[in-house]
Amino acid sequence: MAAKKQQTSLRDLARHLSLSTSTVSRALADHRDISEVTKQRVRQAAQELSYRPNQLAAALRRGHSKTVGVIVPHINGYFFPAVMNGIEKVATREGFSVMMCQSNEDLRREQQNIDTLLAAQVEGILLSVSATTFGEVAHFEQVRRQGVPLVFFDRAPALPQATAVVLDDFQGAFQAVSHLIEQGCRRIMHLAGPQHLNTSRNRFLGYQAALAAHGLPCADSFVYSLPALTHAAGRQGMLHLLGTESTLDAVFAAYAIPSVGALEVLREQQRRVPQDIAFACFSNEPFTAMLQPQLTVVDQRAEQMGETAVRLFLQLLKRGPDYLPPPLVLKPELIIRGSSLHQAPARPVGA
Repeated sequence: MAAKKQQTSLRDLARHLSLSTSTVSRALADHRDISEVTKQRVRQAAQELSYRPNQLAAALRRGHSKTVGVIVPHINGYFFPAVMNGIEKVATREGFSVMMCQSNEDLRREQQNIDTLLAAQVEGILLSVSATTFGEVAHFEQVRRQGVPLVFFDRAPALPQATAVVLDDFQGAFQAVSHLIEQGCRRIMHLAGPQHLNTSRNRFLGYQAALAAHGLPCADSFVYSLPALTHAAGRQGMLHLLGTESTLDAVFAAYAIPSVGALEVLREQQRRVPQDIAFACFSNEPFTAMLQPQLTVVDQRAEQMGETAVRLFLQLLKRGPDYLPPPLVLKPELIIRGSSLHQAPARPVGA
């Protein structure tokens, strides 16, 4: 295999032109003390030798990199890519580059991501915690000790004075389950996510609150805790619920991907949606509008969340480490589609 060609350095360029490195550097920066003839000569040589400036070295000289780091649990599906789109839109407009890392739902990878971003001299880190982070916060404290602004989005740890932008997951779940109740559903099951995640926990609490507000039961057998946020886990959960609560008439799922597996099981067992079992879930993934019937979903304001996270970072950068804004909570939107429009006659609450 051919050896990798060594990149031309500033010193190489200066040696080629028989000029000092400071003269070449100032010529590339269009400094007024350098003549136009010299500037043109330097630019032409830089092009011929494929010279590219070392952005990290330049950042170290300037004391700031104009780069923001982002860590996401994964880029599967729609949500996190849409958040990234919002981040990039605002960051680019404000003159920042974006460096993205994936934790792949792994605490150790998340810690490595933070080390990588700090070594790259990023000016801030935007982060959604992994599903395995639990109560581990030492790597977040490391960021704070170095004076780097840290903004959590969507998934945030239970830290005092954490700067975060999140969705009102409780209210989104409350709205979805209340809608199912308004459709005449009375035995509503829940496919729940990991309860140590703020998103999953608040969706479960919203589900419970909606049932209580309408005088409906919430037995332990009504809730299945998904072992993973996957298609296979959704199948497993639906099989379990059908085996323990054969009279169920609705399902509220905390996540979209497991919902696909759950719907497959209902179809295989000839349980019609929504006539026999109404269905609603979190996350307005594009595929939810392509299924038959289309899925009723809670939209998470993904792009708005990314835009808001960057604006929070910019505020922290401007106001300094003593600025501690309260968490920003975005309002969810319930998008009602065919999967939840239950055809069974409405029964009195409590029946």
